[in-house]
Amino acid sequence: METNSSLSARISRNTFLRYTLAAISALVACAICAGLQHVSGLAGCYAVLLLAITFSAWYCGVGPTIPAVLICLLGATFGFIPRFGAFAALNLASWVGILVLLAAAVLVVVMGHWRHHENERLLRSQDELEDRVRERTADLDVVNRNLRELSARLMQLQDDERRRIARELHDSVGQTLAALGMNLSLVRNDMERLSGIISAINDSENLVREMSSEVRTISHLLHPPLLDEAGLCSALRWYVDGFSQRSGIQVDLKLPDDFGRLPSELETAIFRVVQESLTNIHRHSSSPVARIRLQQPGDHVVVEIADRGKGIPEEKLQEMASTGTPGVGIRGMRERLRQLGGTLDIESGRSGTVVTVRLPLGKATTQQGLSVVNPTAA
Repeated sequence: METNSSLSARISRNTFLRYTLAAISALVACAICAGLQHVSGLAGCYAVLLLAITFSAWYCGVGPTIPAVLICLLGATFGFIPRFGAFAALNLASWVGILVLLAAAVLVVVMGHWRHHENERLLRSQDELEDRVRERTADLDVVNRNLRELSARLMQLQDDERRRIARELHDSVGQTLAALGMNLSLVRNDMERLSGIISAINDSENLVREMSSEVRTISHLLHPPLLDEAGLCSALRWYVDGFSQRSGIQVDLKLPDDFGRLPSELETAIFRVVQESLTNIHRHSSSPVARIRLQQPGDHVVVEIADRGKGIPEEKLQEMASTGTPGVGIRGMRERLRQLGGTLDIESGRSGTVVTVRLPLGKATTQQGLSVVNPTAA
């Protein structure tokens, strides 16, 4: 039915083609009847003529069908091979056959007109529906674009807020703790004669030093100053060394000797992906070792983080593949990389898990720090 409707729609757009097809179908039917009338008689000829009239009414419309009916009636009246005096030789049976053919032709024309009208109505409804679908698709594209812009803006604000908190911790709380440590040192010097409280003062000084170190570590983890000042390689070395000391996991970090500076949003993205991946290795994989490879083939940056742990459970992999809604950390990494035109692939098995990140250098935008990966487990 779809093919017929499509053919009828194409024919109905060309008036000349409609009339031509109707006339040709009637002439072809008459030609067939010229050879068929000696075999099947007039009954078979009338059936062929009726088929031609039905085709004209179905595909060409009422107007072109009228000439087709006239051609068929002339053929039935004067003979399919024209001869002089054929009209006078018609008998009653021939007249009855012609009248039945005419009645059937009128019925077919009426049915064709109704079908043609319904077809036009359906075509108009289809065009209106396609217009509405295009409008809804355009609206959906606008909404998706606005959501992507909002997501990028929120991640940028999150990165800016991390940078501000890190600066405040370093500049304000850190200096206050340093001053408190110096005051306690003065108190200890003045109160050496009071041996009973020297131990408490020493403990307080140790607590202040530990707190100052912890604040400095938190500040660096939120946004390491090395990332802005010395670049990605220095920040990764610093973070990997601290991570190995805290977790006991041996991390093999391989960086190219000629690896230079990247745009700040790319460096931030790569650092956060490494940070999130190592956090997941420590919390979930039970792997004693990890490997990080950073490469720059052509106009891309490729980062590979691998472990030798127990891998991601099969049901979790299926959930990630079917629903596309993994944990917050992985979702944050993918969103950040998508904003920069990059991809994140995760392969996991009994021998461990491999996270591969690909980022195009040409997709770096002027938005600084498009996203911040939440440093929590996936």
